[in-house]
Amino acid sequence: MEPPKAPFSEVIECPEFQRDLKKLLKKYLSLREDLKTFQNTALKAVHKLGQENVGIVQIPALGFEYPKVYKAKKFACKSLKGKGAASGIRVIYAHYPDEDKILLIEIYFKADQENEDKERIKRVITTELGPAGQGIR
Repeated sequence: MEPPKAPFSEVIECPEFQRDLKKLLKKYLSLREDLKTFQNTALKAVHKLGQENVGIVQIPALGFEYPKVYKAKKFACKSLKGKGAASGIRVIYAHYPDEDKILLIEIYFKADQENEDKERIKRVITTELGPAGQGIR
């Protein structure tokens, strides 16, 4: 039997996201697995199946139209026992529908950080789109 196909042709973690994740993994051991589940369920449902999800909201007024950047407010983390989907983990990502790609930009625990880092988002997207179309790979 074939393994299930990944919902997106590419999911990229920017270097800052990797640093955030590494730090959080020390405290929340299930986070890597939880992230895979999130990609295969919530992101697939919203961006592939067109389903509404109040736990994923677009971040407005970033100064660019493409790609759209989202904040996932409902992220189920098994390491946060008994907290459910509104666990407090936030994931910031960009969706590139033309390339069938997700770019993971930021992950944080809401008790440690109040909001997403909009300057980081702009910097990462600018790097990704870059002048020669070269960016994070």
